[in-house]
Amino acid sequence: MKILHVETGRHFLGGPQQVIYLIKALRERGHDNILVCPPDSGIDSVARQAEIRVQNLFCAGDLDLPFGYRLAQFLKDERPDVVHCHSRRGADVLGGLAAGFADIPAVVSRRVDNAEMRLVAGLRYRPFRKVIAISEAIADVLRDRGIEDTRLEVIRSAVDVDAFSATPDCAQVRAEFGLALEHFVIAAAGQLIPRKGHQYLLQAIADLKDRYPQLRVVIFGEGYLNNQLRAQASSLGLGNVVQFAGFREDLDASISCFDLLAHPALAEGLGVAALKAAAAGLPVVGFAAGGVVEAVAHGETGLLVEPEDSDALGTAIARLVDDPDLAAGLGAAGRERMQKDFSIATMADKHVALYEAVLSEQRGT
Repeated sequence: MKILHVETGRHFLGGPQQVIYLIKALRERGHDNILVCPPDSGIDSVARQAEIRVQNLFCAGDLDLPFGYRLAQFLKDERPDVVHCHSRRGADVLGGLAAGFADIPAVVSRRVDNAEMRLVAGLRYRPFRKVIAISEAIADVLRDRGIEDTRLEVIRSAVDVDAFSATPDCAQVRAEFGLALEHFVIAAAGQLIPRKGHQYLLQAIADLKDRYPQLRVVIFGEGYLNNQLRAQASSLGLGNVVQFAGFREDLDASISCFDLLAHPALAEGLGVAALKAAAAGLPVVGFAAGGVVEAVAHGETGLLVEPEDSDALGTAIARLVDDPDLAAGLGAAGRERMQKDFSIATMADKHVALYEAVLSEQRGT
């Protein structure tokens, strides 16, 4: 098969990384791939380094009609078997329309669980033969918006478990952040935006810091709440407990050097940060919100509590500080679960089966 992928996001975050995982795995299975993405985007350089064929098309968003026209012309020239749109910024609306103009079947991936008006959802997803949800939580949102079950397919995001097999120099990693070996270090990774729930984590830590002086927190990520969260940490007296590390491209290589991942998201498509932490053998504590309940098996690979409950979040953290054996067991079970249920191979095979089903339907066979 020849699959043309459309990813218009500017930054190389969780979604674009999944696209790279998928294209590499499809290539290993003998399929041809083309990636359409904006020039100078995060995925552009990563794809080129991986020797993936790239076609740069600038996209300014859902209303960039010239992007849709250029994409349609490119599709007519290339004639792929399937178009797979991966992102919402222009790729789903205009990508679906462009595929329709070129008379090529198209599918789209949905990675977020925020709801939209039924009319908007109907128009957005009408051009697509299949809508791929990365979690059951997202599939439920789509069903509620009127997307038919016959067009819905759940294929969870994957994690490269092998990438977390190497043993980093944890003494050096901890020293970089001013952490001692006796510290119990909690990592949090995600954009500094309201739905990631960092404010509840800070409150939970503030309530625990006197009882557990060994607690330290490193928050990875950037976002417009940066200054507000720093101010909250300062007002709670967390200056020596919490540090903001910004966005780190090398986090995957060092995440296993921490003791716990806190993922207090209030809304989440699935939670790639939680998947990566589990792959690295870390237990996860977070809120039972959205797709997080699929990324973290409560009581098996981590502990989940009611959303927005900082007291319950603190209690879960304290439980793992007090019981190292429980923490280690949850972490080991998490890694095993990632290998079994969230592998790149499983994700890729499910996509191949979906593409083949779409093409079979197209041929009427």
